[in-house]
Amino acid sequence: MRYRTRVTAPAALLGTMAALSVAAPAHADPETATPGPETVGDPVFPGLGNDGYRVLAYHLDLAYDATTRLVDATATLTLTTTQELSRLSLDALGLNVHEVLLDGVPAAREQAGEKLRITPAAPLAARTTATVTVTYTADPRAALAHTAWVPTPDGFAICPQPNTAHTVFPCNDHPSDKADFTFRITVPAGLKGVASGHLVSTEDLGDGRTAYCYRSREPIATEIVQITVGDYVIKDRQGPHGLPLRDVVPTARATALEPALALTPNLVSWIEQRLGAFPFETYGLLPCNSDASDAFDFTGLETQTLTLYKPNFLLQAEKSIGSHMMHELVHSYFGNSVSPATWSDLWLNEGHADFYGLLYRYERGWADSLGLTTMEARMKDTYARGDQWRKSSGPVAAPNEANLFDSQRYLGGVLVLYALRQQVGESVFSAIESTFLERFRNASASTEDYIAVASEVSGADQSGFLRDWLYGTRTPRMPGHPDWTVTPVSSALRQPQNRTDGHWHDNSATL
Repeated sequence: MRYRTRVTAPAALLGTMAALSVAAPAHADPETATPGPETVGDPVFPGLGNDGYRVLAYHLDLAYDATTRLVDATATLTLTTTQELSRLSLDALGLNVHEVLLDGVPAAREQAGEKLRITPAAPLAARTTATVTVTYTADPRAALAHTAWVPTPDGFAICPQPNTAHTVFPCNDHPSDKADFTFRITVPAGLKGVASGHLVSTEDLGDGRTAYCYRSREPIATEIVQITVGDYVIKDRQGPHGLPLRDVVPTARATALEPALALTPNLVSWIEQRLGAFPFETYGLLPCNSDASDAFDFTGLETQTLTLYKPNFLLQAEKSIGSHMMHELVHSYFGNSVSPATWSDLWLNEGHADFYGLLYRYERGWADSLGLTTMEARMKDTYARGDQWRKSSGPVAAPNEANLFDSQRYLGGVLVLYALRQQVGESVFSAIESTFLERFRNASASTEDYIAVASEVSGADQSGFLRDWLYGTRTPRMPGHPDWTVTPVSSALRQPQNRTDGHWHDNSATL
């Protein structure tokens, strides 16, 4: 049988919900209220999100049935309206919705495409807080146009990036709308439920099931939430400065994976020396229990506080995995702590992750996939490809959906950062990085935000310089290297990777 778990939000969320249920709802004039725009205007994924509200908090209550392999769930969203709303929508795909409540009152609902449209009994006023509760069932094995679910023999994990969190829970599925998260995951005996953030409580329900409750200390973008169920052992260790590290490891493979897991403390120490204190309450790895080629389309994914991996990758020698482990760790800073304002800003995530991942590789004397052993040599090679990549893949900061995760966002982004460091010097570049991270911590930031910080910190207007590198159709001259040349587009040159089989993410130079 399937079990439907009760909603048990944490005290802070319960207090908010109680206050909302007592206070008279703020209503708008039906003559002036309009439906919220069913987009936040993202240039790459224009169908994502709704601009009529912002989410303050999610509480996700999921119960996994090991017999049916279905998930019964309740998602409770606390949101604030940005305008008068006669209707709002959540992103949702593949969810069998049973009921929708708005401030505790049943609301009319309609599932249309990838939207769950909700019509309140009376229009909502602007700048008011409301609670939306959606009860639904999800099938992690359902065949959908795209999905975040990663089914495993003993449960599931999720990989929501870039636009699939809404196949797991109804949400405003865009990184510009980060929110607080709490989770309650109910599982049968022999399994564990784990989520982003830290464990708040474990409850024995007395019927062979256990509920695990987690809370994030910092807000999370929907595309980097992690929820997993399986036969796991939790391995705790201490990182630098007392940082708690926890790995969530398939029980049967824990011993074999330990050499890779043991690398994390030194990786964290290295990056903290360059980017400052680790921004979250914990970090660790989740080698989920599937090495199937179609399990997910990448080697690692930086879900917040718990990076998802295919286990077989982590069974390799350190020189084969250390650079990419650094890449994923750097995303805790660029991508997670500071999220992209739009998906056009992805180069900020991937360029920085590859930049520091390559530095880590070359410091250790590990040759890269081209056999090169210095950043200068790799950047000279990348520079030569610049015009070809701009022609075939567009400028670094101007992707489309088809080429979003190709090498232009990764190595092309590294080349931009290398050029900026050449332009301003290493110490100023370091100050730009730390200022940007501090200013936009727990928020989202755009390419223009990065340009503004670079200009402010360097004491010179870098906008023309950086826009040429980020948006130009021709590769600018490299500061400090007047001898470097760009191979003409007409010449035969290796194209940037642009996977068309669904395997988008593995274009990192750290692999």
